[in-house]
Amino acid sequence: MTRSSSATGGCFHCGLPIPPDADFHAHLDAAERDFCCFGCQSVSSAIYEAGLQGYYQRTPEGALLGPPPEPPKDIEIYDFDEVQQEFATCSGDIRDIHLLVEGIHCPACVWLIERGLQRAPGVQAANVNLAAKRLHLRWDNSRSKLSDLIRALARIGYSAVPYDPESAEGAIRKANRAMLYRLFFAGFAMMNMLWISIALYSGADRDEFRQFFHWMGLALATPTLLYSGYPFYRGAFGGLRGGHLTMDLPIAIGLTVTYAYSLYVTVSRSTVGEVYFDTVTNLIFVILIGRYLEGMFRHQAVSATKRLMELQPRVAIVMRDGQEQMTPIRGVKPGDHVLIKPGYKVPVDGVVLEGHSAVDEAMLSGESAPVGKLAGAQVYAGTVNSSGALLVEVRAQLQDTTLSKIIRLVEEAQSSKAPIQRLADTIVPWFVLVTLICATVTFFIWNSHDFEIALMAATSVLIITCPCALGMATPMSIAVASGLGAKHGILVKNGLVLETLSKVTHFVFDKTGTLTEGRMSVAQVHVATGCDEQSVLRHAAAVERYSEHGVAKAIVSEVEARQLPHRDLVAVGFHATAGLGVQAEVAGQAVLLGSAEWLTRQGVVLDEMLQTRAHALETQAMSCVYMAQNGKHVAVIALADKLRIDAQQLVNELRAAGIAMTLLSGDRRPVAEAIARQLGGMEVIAEVLPQDKDRVIQRLQQGGAVVAMVGDGVNDAPALIRADVGIALGSGTDVSVESADIVLMYNELDKVRQATQLSRRTLLTIKQNIGLSFVYNAIMVPLAMMARVSPLVAAISMPISSLIVIGNAARIRTLFKKQ
Repeated sequence: MTRSSSATGGCFHCGLPIPPDADFHAHLDAAERDFCCFGCQSVSSAIYEAGLQGYYQRTPEGALLGPPPEPPKDIEIYDFDEVQQEFATCSGDIRDIHLLVEGIHCPACVWLIERGLQRAPGVQAANVNLAAKRLHLRWDNSRSKLSDLIRALARIGYSAVPYDPESAEGAIRKANRAMLYRLFFAGFAMMNMLWISIALYSGADRDEFRQFFHWMGLALATPTLLYSGYPFYRGAFGGLRGGHLTMDLPIAIGLTVTYAYSLYVTVSRSTVGEVYFDTVTNLIFVILIGRYLEGMFRHQAVSATKRLMELQPRVAIVMRDGQEQMTPIRGVKPGDHVLIKPGYKVPVDGVVLEGHSAVDEAMLSGESAPVGKLAGAQVYAGTVNSSGALLVEVRAQLQDTTLSKIIRLVEEAQSSKAPIQRLADTIVPWFVLVTLICATVTFFIWNSHDFEIALMAATSVLIITCPCALGMATPMSIAVASGLGAKHGILVKNGLVLETLSKVTHFVFDKTGTLTEGRMSVAQVHVATGCDEQSVLRHAAAVERYSEHGVAKAIVSEVEARQLPHRDLVAVGFHATAGLGVQAEVAGQAVLLGSAEWLTRQGVVLDEMLQTRAHALETQAMSCVYMAQNGKHVAVIALADKLRIDAQQLVNELRAAGIAMTLLSGDRRPVAEAIARQLGGMEVIAEVLPQDKDRVIQRLQQGGAVVAMVGDGVNDAPALIRADVGIALGSGTDVSVESADIVLMYNELDKVRQATQLSRRTLLTIKQNIGLSFVYNAIMVPLAMMARVSPLVAAISMPISSLIVIGNAARIRTLFKKQ
């Protein structure tokens, strides 16, 4: 329906009374509209000009929105890249930011903001979180400035500033304080109402004091309903405005009906009926207590993010011109030199320039023993410097530190929705509708016997049915599980992953760096007849030093360990072919290092003696690199890589659980099969190029398998994305970590087992919570319909069911205590 000033008698936009001296009008929708202030007039005109008048159709008649908040000042400062770097994630001109928005009331506001911004130039995504009053915005900074988008929000009535965790935490405390005020007011009214109830129940309802006590009850119940009961009405009207039946609607109806009947008895001076003002105040007080306890326990249960934020120091000691300057952490930039004294937390990610110390990295590695740090070592924000002073060069901005990435992943996981939660969210509105039908049926059944029994029974049904527990069953479990995972180095990117991982039927493992340690070393070197081993190794190192591959590092390390000079040799035209090999020209000779197949493709004829030795070495789980100079096969370099100490245990447990496993490797088949034999046997798919790994995953999925891929390298990224669940080890490359659904920060393969346990426990807890919710309602609703439960008992029972769900979700935190 469309709001009109004549119908509401107030401002067309916000519904508030129009002051006598106000003279604000606009011709909108073929009618003259009146406004209480210039802000409402401007906002309403902007909404119509943008073609977004559907906002008013989603706003029920008579709902008070409040005038638009004051827009933020000096918003041009947010256009500076230096300022945006504090709040936004930047990828060239594409920026990603969370804005804290003031003025959001209901789903209609969500609709207006999202559609209003999606029409702005350069905006790629605008998603509003109604509960958190936050807007996730992605835009092209070359087409629209952030200040222009904030102004666009101000034109339609919303004030937005970049989201800052500290200010958000302050907003949460402010909301909790407001809830406490309402709770205290309701408690005061309830205690005073108790004396009135005692007087009425003691016989005062039969003499001349009856009306006096009725009016006293009305005087106490009215402000309690309007002030303390306001959150229930706001939630109910907000849902109706957006076309949804919320959990607050039955409560609001129950309170309204009970109050209205009591008001009728008081005003009409009826000598037959009874007043239930005490029921109104008691209900509000008890339900508010439940809400407050729910919020408190929920905040404690999901406080992992807050604990992670507390690890980040607020200031750093920056060295400038030889002087120590205490600088806010947001003012520290890459390239700055930061002094970290003994006992201080490391404020930034960086590289040690001077000093030596031991740093406690338990929050990253899980290891309690401090890690020695010398010049050239990396340090991470949130870790603790134990002994010596360190001078560190900053390498990452605040939002790009390892700690910030962990916090961001946890927040995204806690706000995400698993499919089972989306099912629960779909059920809740129907649940509320069934509640209203049950209450109506109860009233009409009992009304034929006694009106007051019918009223109390119907009110009990409205109050006691608790979709709250159903609505919290999944998000609470996912939030607790995400926090627990983060504490143990298992970073889950979204709730869907937890549900999918519990259903995995096939694990695919990369070999190098996943099942093995990934620290390859040269075990043997065999050269062709007439070739000098030292000269061959020097030429090999001259080429491989330009590669980041583990094989290249092993060869260079071996040459340096032998103290062979190789940096005096200049490599020209270096080129790497992914999964095959590298080539360059060194001292006028064309040098190739790679697989046998690759050398053959390059026209190299393989030496039979070297080839025979290579095949023998590969059966011993050694990887062989073939080397050619000027088209002649000159050497085979054998590299060994040890199995991770926890690989065998993981494979045994997965095999015992009946889960199929595949070893996927780009290495030679004999090497991969030797590794598989050491692990007790599994399917081996070897000599696979990076671009073919995801095809292997796809083939398994087409066969009906739910596939989890565990990898750590750039070449694993396509397979990690293709898999139903991608798991990357924290020692992996940035590309593999970004492509994965779960990141294991502690670089321990056993975390795969723990992640699987966590997912199964989470899904079990979700099912338990949903079951508890249905069992509670299946027992209590019939009792309420039978008039066996009073409204007060119903009000006490309702929050208890929610607290049980929260408590059961919190039990997830005990999962790893015995391990």
